Amino acid sequence: VYRGSVKDFQGFDANQDAEALYNAMKGFGSDKEAILDLITSRSNKQRVEICQAYKSLYGKDLIADLKYELTGKFERLIVSLMRPPAYGDAKEIKDAISGIGTDEKCLIEILASRTNQEIHDLVAAYKDAYGRDLEADIVGDTSGHFKKMLVVLLQGAREEDDVVSEDLVEQDAKDLLEAGELKWGTDEAQFIYILGRRSRQHLRLVFDEYLKIAGKPIERSIRGELSGDFEKLMLAVVKCIRSKAEYFAERLYKAMKGLGTRDNTLIRIMVSRSEIDMLDIREVFRTKYEKSLYNMIKEDTSGEYKKALLKLCGGDDDAAGEFFPEAAQVAYRMWELSAVKVELRGTVQPAGDFNDDGDAQVLRKAMKGLGTDEGAIIEVVTKRSNAQRQQIIKAYKAHYGRDLLADLKSELSGSLAKLILGLMLTPAQYDAKQLRKAVEGAGTDESVLIEIMATRNNQEIRAINEAYQEAYHKSLEDDLSSDTSGHFKRILVSLALGNRDEGPENLTQAHEDAKKLADVSSNDSSDSLETRFLSILCTRSYPHLRRVFQEFIKMTNHDVEHAIKKRMSGDVRDAFVAIVRSVKNKPAFFADKLYKSMKGAGTDERTLTRIMISRSEIDLFNIRGEFIDLFDKSLHHMIEKDTSGDYRKALLALCGGED
Repeated sequence: VYRGSVKDFQGFDANQDAEALYNAMKGFGSDKEAILDLITSRSNKQRVEICQAYKSLYGKDLIADLKYELTGKFERLIVSLMRPPAYGDAKEIKDAISGIGTDEKCLIEILASRTNQEIHDLVAAYKDAYGRDLEADIVGDTSGHFKKMLVVLLQGAREEDDVVSEDLVEQDAKDLLEAGELKWGTDEAQFIYILGRRSRQHLRLVFDEYLKIAGKPIERSIRGELSGDFEKLMLAVVKCIRSKAEYFAERLYKAMKGLGTRDNTLIRIMVSRSEIDMLDIREVFRTKYEKSLYNMIKEDTSGEYKKALLKLCGGDDDAAGEFFPEAAQVAYRMWELSAVKVELRGTVQPAGDFNDDGDAQVLRKAMKGLGTDEGAIIEVVTKRSNAQRQQIIKAYKAHYGRDLLADLKSELSGSLAKLILGLMLTPAQYDAKQLRKAVEGAGTDESVLIEIMATRNNQEIRAINEAYQEAYHKSLEDDLSSDTSGHFKRILVSLALGNRDEGPENLTQAHEDAKKLADVSSNDSSDSLETRFLSILCTRSYPHLRRVFQEFIKMTNHDVEHAIKKRMSGDVRDAFVAIVRSVKNKPAFFADKLYKSMKGAGTDERTLTRIMISRSEIDLFNIRGEFIDLFDKSLHHMIEKDTSGDYRKALLALCGGED
């Protein structure tokens, strides 16, 4: 099935189009609207014929005339559309290695994403256009392992056999693990050989096998073992093996997000993918970034340049509100990856040489007399497990007859006080306090209720209920019921019972559950859409729900999260989405919340503090890994940049390291 956004123009006449372009550029000024309408609605093959007809009719070079008449980004875009794909790639690479410096990102994007045939055509076009050998030019402009991998990719010799050997898959996964994670240093040659030569189908299975045996995705190992441009190139290769549409969607998003636009990247991708997989890229973009590529281009560009890009984009998926096969495949792959058991690790471990009485003395000394030694307090509190902190509280009381929490509260202030005092509570006490704050007073903080209730396991929920009753002399269920309403209240009350099934998946039941979630035709008010989702999402085990979500994708070609967002609204939608994301990948759910708490102007310190405390002994190490995978920056770096003083020092101690 053709997945490009630009197709052959019906009733095409090269001479007629050449004449129209000539008239659009004749005389004073030029009719840019006519030029962009014509060129963006013709396929590349047809544009090449127009160039030939233009030269025959007028004895002039069409590309030269377009360059003369047009300016800036619009000129670059239109001229790029006029070149055959291989010559377009050749021009991009020539520009990337000419002059002072090298545009490594351009080299990586093109050479990591092209097929064998596209590489062969590129090499030939480069020779024809510039009379030079592409490999020799790249070798002369790059170095080290980065150069070696580029040369391997330039051969266009990736295996293309669809028949995959299970034994070789297992061996390659093992070889990659031994070349990196299990080796002192890194055997880069092994990474180059396997990732540069094996077929795409084979490598997808290798990546799955690697996740099973290493307990982490291959991307995370590459980030840990490789560096610089070589690391970026290998990550691009892996992303293109997994899904080229996802790779280009990410590149387009990064080209437009934040201040300024990387127009060269935007133009190159919109031109080069317009007749290959632009529809797939649009679908993945809409699913991954929750807005359409069309709307992001519309908001980020202007004038004729914007109009031409939107024509190449080919449509607005926000308006269509649909979910498509490529996005479904990406979502399905993510569900499968989430089903692989990965060891959860906190960043705070019990201190090996723990002495509760000694720590109590250190804390007392830090708070005695004029001033407070915040550094000493941070050093003790953040380097002890919660169980050890509870022992310190008792030792402090026994030794000094004083309440440690009361002393800390009187000596510390602001964000640091909230962080340190939170660490001194048991996990259940801390969650109970956060829930109490969310429901007391005017207004309700639904986001806190959702975050805690949607992510805690049965044992944690039961402990929270006990702590809540003990601290506030009323049940958590009663407070949730009195402070919320409707389906949202029912979701929270169901979760507050802590009665989620803990058994394995049941494939037959999963199929039936998926059918229930997919059914939009039921008119029975007692079996509303929300009731059906509640009865499944709030009660089934995590392994079973992962299977339900996979069955849902097979059945509907939709991701269940997309279906929830399309069919529900408000707090009910947010609660169900949080449950789905927690089931899918809990560390990624928290990584996303941490990123949102720090991005943009200002910091949501309440959310940042709450997650850093509550996950520090459970899965904060895994959250760090997901954070860097999702946002290409470390949690440590973002905390360092976004916070200050002793609060930052304490958060970084909990974070546990720079990735």
